[in-house]
Amino acid sequence: MEAILQGVEQWAWIGWLVLIALFLVIEMLTLDFTFLMLALGSTIGLVADLTGLPLWAQVIIAAIAAVAFILVLRPPLLKRLHRGEDPTKSNVDALIGLNGVVLLEVTTLTGQVKLSNGDTWTARVDSAAPVVTSLAPGAPVSVTRIEGATAYVRSVHD
Repeated sequence: MEAILQGVEQWAWIGWLVLIALFLVIEMLTLDFTFLMLALGSTIGLVADLTGLPLWAQVIIAAIAAVAFILVLRPPLLKRLHRGEDPTKSNVDALIGLNGVVLLEVTTLTGQVKLSNGDTWTARVDSAAPVVTSLAPGAPVSVTRIEGATAYVRSVHD
């Protein structure tokens, strides 16, 4: 049993290299900097192995380093990455709060609205709207949420 443990400790550097490569590949797929921090922690574990520390110490040092990198280095990197993003809402997020007009009577089960951006949507009265159960054609509405292909609306006058 002791021979197996010595073999594992002797070849631990290969395990560290495999972990580093695995974390870097996952990081390339996720682009979240979490696995990059784990790869850096594994690099510290590799350095600890090359200095001759026992395997248990290598794992502890690598874990502490990875946690420190995640807590200290990752937040400013994420902030720098997202610095130049366009803050304009898009897709479904851009529809929330958009005004429109009822085309076909909107109830809690069915209806149709034309939004101010020109889109026509299947619509329902939002259950959170105050006691309104239907909206007549021509009534001005505002989108409160989108679920699938249905816009939930409320009267602008509420």
